[in-house]
Amino acid sequence: MYGTVCRFQLKPGMEAQLAKVTGEFEAVTIMGERAEIVYQMDNNPNEYIMVVVFDSEEAYKRNAASPDQDVRYRMFREILAAEPEWNDGQIVYSRMSERV
Repeated sequence: MYGTVCRFQLKPGMEAQLAKVTGEFEAVTIMGERAEIVYQMDNNPNEYIMVVVFDSEEAYKRNAASPDQDVRYRMFREILAAEPEWNDGQIVYSRMSERV
């Protein structure tokens, strides 16, 4: 598996827009994407960490290069205070629980 970890900050007052944008993204099927998780940091509520998991590096790069993903990224970028920080890499360990 392969993925990215993104650190970002919203423009002031954009929390509702983040919910709207991520809600719109939920309706999109991205080949090879397994999970997307967004954290809001306790020590700085305006800072977020997003983790996105793909089946493979190839699937990740195919999505990153697609025109549709560029449109989604531009929507996301409009609500951010600055360029996000992206960190890509191979996933060497993961564990997902079926428990709720």
